[in-house]
Amino acid sequence: MGESSELDSVSTVLWLQQADALNTFTKMWYHVFLWAFFSSIFVHTVAGLIAFLTLRKHKFGKYFPIAILVMGVITPAVTGVLSSAAIAFVYRASSLPMHPLYALFWGCGQTILTGCMGFTRILATL
Repeated sequence: MGESSELDSVSTVLWLQQADALNTFTKMWYHVFLWAFFSSIFVHTVAGLIAFLTLRKHKFGKYFPIAILVMGVITPAVTGVLSSAAIAFVYRASSLPMHPLYALFWGCGQTILTGCMGFTRILATL
């Protein structure tokens, strides 16, 4: 199928410098995963900074931002791998090329969906 083993650099993905459509499963997965990973890290860094600024004088609360940052890396590293693979599989199985901008939408959409699940407490009702 002509699967290319060369992946774009992280800066190429994040600055949307890829002009061609993504045609291979690996490239689609890689782009979607990087967007999910780095958008989650960004959101959790902002949340950690806010938590640190508001809880800096608390005896134990000042350590909560560390947990927030760790979860901002672990969660997309585990769930992002699987969900990005599922998205890339659907695109590849249907022979649709993925534009790099769509990878941005899919990756950041995963972070937004995860945030919505956390804020609405839907998981607690299941």
